[in-house]
Amino acid sequence: MASPLDSGTVLITGACADLGRQFARQLSRRARTLVLVAPDVSRLEALREELEALNPTLGIVLLPCDVSQPSQVDAVLEQLALHLITVDVLVSAAAVGQSGPFTEQQWTQVDRMLQVNVVAPLLLMHRLLRPMLARGRGGVLHIGSGVGRLFLAGAATPVGTHRCLDGFLESLRLEMEGSGVIVTQVLSGPLEEEDGETGPKPFFQLTAQQCAREALAGFERREPLVYPGWGHHWVMTLLPLLPRGVRRALGRWVARSRPPALVQGAPVLEAG
Repeated sequence: MASPLDSGTVLITGACADLGRQFARQLSRRARTLVLVAPDVSRLEALREELEALNPTLGIVLLPCDVSQPSQVDAVLEQLALHLITVDVLVSAAAVGQSGPFTEQQWTQVDRMLQVNVVAPLLLMHRLLRPMLARGRGGVLHIGSGVGRLFLAGAATPVGTHRCLDGFLESLRLEMEGSGVIVTQVLSGPLEEEDGETGPKPFFQLTAQQCAREALAGFERREPLVYPGWGHHWVMTLLPLLPRGVRRALGRWVARSRPPALVQGAPVLEAG
C-alpha cells in the first residue's frame, strides 16, 4: 500500500521550531501540499522560499495558530475545509516543556503545557481521523518525549503530559487496526539547537534532522513506537525493566546533577 505521505497533504504543527522545519524539508519532495501551522507565520516565509526552491510544484499553506487556544485550532481546520484541503497525515510536533517544582509553577504555565501537549493533539486527531477512516487511508505521526517514561523531580508536569499521550496513542492505534490509518508515536531524546549553542550537551542528544528522518522512517514501517537514536533507543527500551525504586532514585539523581536538562527531551519548546 502506498504511503499517505506520497502526493498527500501533510499538516505540521510546531512548524517554527527546528524539528518542525526538518519535517517540512524532508517531506517537501514527497508531499503534494504542506500545511504549516505556527503562532507567527511571518517566521515561516524564509522556509517557504526554501521549500519552493526544493520543489516548485509543492503547495505550501501557512496558517497562524497558537495551539494552546482550541478556538484557533478549530479556525485552522475551518480554513482548510473552506479551501477544500483534505489532510492525509497529521505531524503533531508542537510541545512545550518547563522545569520547576509543580507547586512553584503558575497555573497559567501548567495549563499551557496541558493545552499544547495534550488537548491540541487530541483535538486535531478527533477532527481529522474520521475523514481518514472514511477514506481508508491516512496517518498520525505524534512527536512526544522520552521524559514521559521517566520519574523526574522538578518536571512533574511535562512528564505527566507526555505520559498521558503515551497511553492514549497506544490505545488509539488498537482502534485503528485494519483501517488503513497509521498511528506512530515518537518519543524523542534531547535535540540539538540549529543555532549551534555551545556548552555541555545532554546525554544522547540528536540533531533535529536525524530525529525527523528516523521518525518518518518508523511511520513508513507502520511502527507503533519510535525512539530516535541508537543509544536513546536502548536506554528507553531497557528502562521499564528496572525496578520502580531504582527509577525513582535515577530521577532524584538527574534532578540534582542536571536541573536545566530536565525537560530537554521535549522536542519543541514553543507552541505552534
